[in-house]
Amino acid sequence: MFDALLATHSIVRWLVLLAGAMAVVLAWRGRLGGAPWTPMDDRVGRWFTVGMDVQLLVGLALYWMSPTVQAALADMGAAMGDGTLRFWSIEHGVLMLLAVVATHIGRARSRRAERAAAKHRAAAVWFGLALIAVLAAIPWPFREAVGRALLPFG
Repeated sequence: MFDALLATHSIVRWLVLLAGAMAVVLAWRGRLGGAPWTPMDDRVGRWFTVGMDVQLLVGLALYWMSPTVQAALADMGAAMGDGTLRFWSIEHGVLMLLAVVATHIGRARSRRAERAAAKHRAAAVWFGLALIAVLAAIPWPFREAVGRALLPFG
């Protein structure tokens, strides 16, 4: 079950990154160009938010099933001195949780704003912050000790 969830989490990551990048680009384009808020702007923001929520749910299941996290939780003092244990038990989860919160704030503020400029500004700032947090917390292959493959197969 753990391996299937990990593969799902890895694949959905790309959908979330795509939706997040699209949401940020559309928001900044609308913000800088004075464009109206369109149904596509709203739809992409919803896709990004839903994708983040799916990632959160799968990530929480992985967190509690992970032998690495279990080892860290058994001795948090020692885990804080080990970069790999610290990353998986604290850093990854906290950054991703902050990204989910930022995504929801951006979605709520962009939907509640009255003017298109305010909608685009809220989406640009909050979705942008969320995307930065996601990019910082992904275990990219070049990251020593915590890096993982770009795809779960092959």
